[in-house]
Amino acid sequence: MLSYLKTTVCAAAGLAMAATSAIADPYADYSGETLVVNFPAHPHFDAVMKVLPEFTKETGINVEVDQLQYLKMRERQTLELTKNKGDYDLIAYVVFSKADYVYADQLENLARYFMNPKLADPNFDAEDLIDGYVANIGVAGGKKGYLPGPTGSLFGLPFGSETSILGYRKDIFEKHDLKVPETYDELLELACLIPELEPGMGGLASRAASGHHASHAFLLHLAPLGGRIFDDEWNPIVDNEAGVKAAEALKKIVNCGAEGSKTFGFAEAGASFLQGNSAMFLDSTVFAGQVNNPDKSKVVGKIGWAPHPVGVRAGSQTGGFGIGIPKNAPNKDAAFLLMQWLTSKKADKLIALAGGNPSRYSTHSDPEVNEKFPHMETFGEALKNADPDWRPIIPVWGKINADLGTTLSKIIVDDFPIQESLEGVSVRTRALMDEAGYYTWTQ
Repeated sequence: MLSYLKTTVCAAAGLAMAATSAIADPYADYSGETLVVNFPAHPHFDAVMKVLPEFTKETGINVEVDQLQYLKMRERQTLELTKNKGDYDLIAYVVFSKADYVYADQLENLARYFMNPKLADPNFDAEDLIDGYVANIGVAGGKKGYLPGPTGSLFGLPFGSETSILGYRKDIFEKHDLKVPETYDELLELACLIPELEPGMGGLASRAASGHHASHAFLLHLAPLGGRIFDDEWNPIVDNEAGVKAAEALKKIVNCGAEGSKTFGFAEAGASFLQGNSAMFLDSTVFAGQVNNPDKSKVVGKIGWAPHPVGVRAGSQTGGFGIGIPKNAPNKDAAFLLMQWLTSKKADKLIALAGGNPSRYSTHSDPEVNEKFPHMETFGEALKNADPDWRPIIPVWGKINADLGTTLSKIIVDDFPIQESLEGVSVRTRALMDEAGYYTWTQ
C-alpha cells in the first residue's frame, strides 16, 4: 500500500495551504503559455480531448496535443526524451515505459512540485487516487526496483486506470438460474457448463493466441490463484503449483470456449462476446465502452459486470496509462499544473462522464457518473484489488513474456505437458536473469 507516500504528498500540500490561500489565481504566472503534450490514440484520451478546453478556460494555459497510435507514440518519446531540450511538456506512458524512462533518468521526480506551495493544490487529495495504480504507474525505486517502499519515489500519476473485470450475459444467467461466479471454482465450472446449456455458445471468451495474448491470459489467472513469476530473490517460480493451476485454468477455459478460441487475441475474444457467441468475458475494463454500442454489439443491454473472481486471494490486473513530466520539458511548472488538474477530482469526473477511465475512488462511486455508467461502482470495487505486481516490470520481461506466451500456446493447441513446459520456461528465464545480473549479489 502507498499510505506513506500518499501521506507525504498530502502533508506537502498541507504545508502549501497557507501560502496558496493568499493567491487569487495560482495559474496567473503561466497564463498565455502553450504546453505540448503527447497522448495515445485511445478511448480514454479521446475523452480527455473533450475536457481539455475547460483547463484552458480556467487557467489561460493553452494545450497542444500530439496524439499518436501507441507504438508510434513510444517511438516518438524514445527520440524526444534523449534531446537536450525536448518538445513535450507532458507525456502519457504505460507501465513498462515507466521502468525504462526512470532508469534512464528521463522523468521528473514529482516531490519538488508537491512541495512547492505555489504549485501544489492543498485540495488535491492523493488519498483518493487508486492505490494499486499509483504503485504500478507512478512509483519506482522501492521493492524490486519498480514497487513502493522506503526507497521509492513518485515519477508519475495514474491517468486512465484499467483492471480486469468479468462481463456476463444477464439474460443467459437468468434463463438458467445461474449464480454469477465469485470464485475460480465457480468460474471454471460455469465456463464448461454453459456450452452444455446453450449449444454453440462458448463459456468464457479469453485471449489465447501465441505470444503476449496467451501470456496475458495466463497472468490474469496466476495472481488470484496465488502465483508469481518470481519469488522475492528473483528465482523463477512459474512452474510451481500455482503456475500449473493457472495454465490448467486457461486451457480449460479455451477448450470450453467458442469456435476459434485457441487463436483469439483481445479483439477476437471481445468480438465473440459482443456478437453473442460467448456468455462471459474476463479482461480489461476498457472494453466496457463497446458493449452498449449498437454499431459493434449484438448484446446491448444484456451485459452485467462483476469483480474478477477470487482464488486463494483477490488479485486483478493493473493496466492503463500514467502521465509524467520529461526531464527535458521546456515548461515544467506549467506542465505540473496541467498534470495536477487532469488528475484532480473535478477533471477525473468530467473525463469519466465523457467516456474515460477514472483513476479516483470518489469518481467510481459518484452518483452522476453511475447514473450514466451503472457499471462504474463495480469497477471501483474491482480496482481495490488491482495488483501492481501481477507481472514483473523489468527490462528482460519482454523476452520472458514472449517465451511464456509461445509455450502456453503449445500447451493449449498441441497439448504439450503443462508441468514440463513451465519448467522449461523457468530454466530459460533463469538464464536470462543471470545474464542481466539479477543474481550478482547471491553468487
